[in-house]
Amino acid sequence: MKFIWVWNGKKIKQLSIILIAAFFTAGLLYVERDQLMVFSTSEGPQAFYKADIEEKKIALTFNISWGDNRTLPILDVLKDRDVENTTFFLSGAWAERHPDVVERIVEDGHEVGNHGFQYKDYPGWDDQKIRRDIRTSHDILSEMIDDNPTLLRPPNGNFDKDVLNLADAEGYTIAHWSIDSKDYTNPGVDQIVDNVLQQVDPGEVILMHASDSVKQTHKALPIIIDQLKNEGYEFVTISELIASTDTKTEEID
Repeated sequence: MKFIWVWNGKKIKQLSIILIAAFFTAGLLYVERDQLMVFSTSEGPQAFYKADIEEKKIALTFNISWGDNRTLPILDVLKDRDVENTTFFLSGAWAERHPDVVERIVEDGHEVGNHGFQYKDYPGWDDQKIRRDIRTSHDILSEMIDDNPTLLRPPNGNFDKDVLNLADAEGYTIAHWSIDSKDYTNPGVDQIVDNVLQQVDPGEVILMHASDSVKQTHKALPIIIDQLKNEGYEFVTISELIASTDTKTEEID
C-alpha cells in the first residue's frame, strides 16, 4: 500500500494518524493540520497549502461565511497597513447578502476565492449536490467580482478525494493553509499573534477569519502585519504562491 503525505516542516502528528489512514484506499495524499485532515490522489489534483520558496512571500487568507461586523474593521486594518493582495474566501450565500462588502474587498485589491454556498461539509454529500453548491457560489461570485474565481476552500476546510476531483472538474484548485491562527476560538490577541508568528517561514498560507465569530482578529492583525513586514515579508495572493511552486509531497511505500 502506498501513501503520499504532505509535510509542512512544522508539526508531524502522532503515529495514531497512520492507523486512521489505513482505512482509506491506496494512493491517497493526506494532510493533517491541528484537528483537520484532508487528502487527495497521487495521480490526480492535489490541494495547495504552502509554497516551497526561499523568497519571503506569504499569503494572508480570510474565510467569511456570516455577518458583516468584523469584515470592514479587518479591511480597514489592511488598508491602513498598505496590505493588498490577500485572499478572501467568500460563501456565496454571504456574498449575496453583502454585495457592498464584496465590492470593497475587490476595490481594495484583494483576491476572492469560493467558499461554497450552504457552508456545510462536502464529504458525505453526493457528487451532484457538491457540484451544485460549488457552481451556485461560483455564479454568484463571478457576477459580483466580474471575474471567475479559481480557488476553492471548501466549508470548514473539509474535503476528500471526490471533492478534489469534482473541484478540479469545475476549474478549481483547492487552497488549504499551513498556519492556523485559531482566531475563531478567540483565545486572546497575544495567542493569535503567537499562533502565527511562531510558525512563519517563506511560502506560508495563514488562515484567519472575517466572520462575526471572530472578536480579536482585527486587534491581532496589525501586530502580525507589522512584525512580518519588519522581518522582510511581502504579502501576496495564494494565486501568486501557486504560480511560484507546487505543493510539497513525499511518497512513502
